[in-house]
Amino acid sequence: MPMPPLLSVLVPIYNERATIEPLLRAVAAVDAGVRLEILACDDGSTDGTRDILRGLDLPGLQVIFMDENVGRGGVLKHLWTLATGDIIVHQDADLEYDPNDYGALLAPILSGQADVVYGSRFKGSIEGMRWLNRMGNLTMTAACRALYGVALSDLMTCYKMYRRSLIDGLHIQANGFDFEAEFTARLAQRGARFAEVPVSFSGRTFEEGKKIRAFDAVRVMRELIRCRLTREGHA
Repeated sequence: MPMPPLLSVLVPIYNERATIEPLLRAVAAVDAGVRLEILACDDGSTDGTRDILRGLDLPGLQVIFMDENVGRGGVLKHLWTLATGDIIVHQDADLEYDPNDYGALLAPILSGQADVVYGSRFKGSIEGMRWLNRMGNLTMTAACRALYGVALSDLMTCYKMYRRSLIDGLHIQANGFDFEAEFTARLAQRGARFAEVPVSFSGRTFEEGKKIRAFDAVRVMRELIRCRLTREGHA
């Protein structure tokens, strides 16, 4: 029998002491019919998260420590250089998303129907999502549809799963949450086939550690427009 494909799970982490261990244990326990490579990268946490990571020993887990804070997008780009899987998925460290949704995300890729699959909270569950976050996301997603012709309902979802070959030679400038906009724009410009599946979501508050802010929406919109006007790798 052929060996199941390897799924690289990229986990950017910053000050997630309360959730990082249960999250990584949940990822390691996933049974989605694939092999797992879990790349957990701490982005300069100062709350004790790094100590927890040093003490974890889980199947498939590799822990990476950044010397300084580089932002979510910066971490994902660094993990691209380390990932060896056939398929890659992004995983937030805050327990808002359920790793048991990996199977649904994998299905369109493994069946050959899509190259990249986004997990849509709007087609699944948006429990706990603040009204302003919801409206902001819908606005940014509508702009993405209009500019790039991709049939998406949730641009800013954490769950983005894609074939490793899609990012070969991909040049992304953004290092923060605007990474989501540039990543989507450049894949659309490369002709990637997009699909969406419903996923579950249980939002947390800013007091609980929610990190995205209103100014991030401005940066995302700016990035969508910049990418529409420029070629990949050009300012």
